[in-house]
Amino acid sequence: MTSRCRWAMLSVVLALLSGCGETKPVGKGKLLGVSFQTMNNPFFVELNEGLKKVIESHGDTLITLDAQYDSRKQLNDISDLIQQNAAAIFINPVNWEGIKGSLIKAKGKGIPCIIVDAPASDPELVLCTVASDNVQAGRLAAQSLFAAVPNAKVVILDLPINKACLDRVQGFEEELKKHPDAKVLDKQNGKGTTEGGRPVMQDLLGRFPDLNAVFAINDPSALGAISALDAAGKLKGVKVVSVDGSAAAADAIKAGKLLSTSAQFPREIGRIAAEQFYKYLDMQTVEKDIKVKVELVK
Repeated sequence: MTSRCRWAMLSVVLALLSGCGETKPVGKGKLLGVSFQTMNNPFFVELNEGLKKVIESHGDTLITLDAQYDSRKQLNDISDLIQQNAAAIFINPVNWEGIKGSLIKAKGKGIPCIIVDAPASDPELVLCTVASDNVQAGRLAAQSLFAAVPNAKVVILDLPINKACLDRVQGFEEELKKHPDAKVLDKQNGKGTTEGGRPVMQDLLGRFPDLNAVFAINDPSALGAISALDAAGKLKGVKVVSVDGSAAAADAIKAGKLLSTSAQFPREIGRIAAEQFYKYLDMQTVEKDIKVKVELVK
């Protein structure tokens, strides 16, 4: 069996292991892999495109794996890439602390890992981290919300195992301190998805009928909250803000259902992350922590 055939078979196997992913036969170039916490979010689709454009321009191939928000699956996917001696692995951690074992294994094999979007708890184990300025994204969301509702009674839909989301909440709460008439009623895990945000919002409405504001850590969970508010006939009395800047969020803003979203630039994150790997190959200096700008969309 030729080397080309072996790599083609590897690509098919990895796609099956991922349950959902993008793959193509690898030719003479290097094999690189990326593991996303989910591909059921336009943000990560865009980030993946940013990676691919740079990697393929160098004649290399990127295999994209979807952890489906399952930290165990992500660890298995990364293990497969390590066994195949991938030239580099880009990781968007499901669990910012639980990824440590995989980073240690990769480092032991001399495989550089680059973290994208959501930082890991052990930055010394990775080549670099490229992520949005998530604290600022939370601040922008809060500024938008409190300008519209100074006496906001807020509920927060968070995702506590994800460091990027923790940082967004941190930025939001820092801004909250400047507004003594506003307060947080509760903070619940919206799981970062529309399906997760909807039932959590339904429960919060039952417990806090006077709530008038929602901060969701991303657009999908905000859309879940909006769905629950709409179904309960309470959407007009509640302002919702979020983070991502997706097309679906832009449509919700136009429809008057979402107040604002702190827009990220996922293709830029992907482009910068891929470029760091090629800087590393060329023995150039790689910046350890790279923050990509965010902008408010309303």
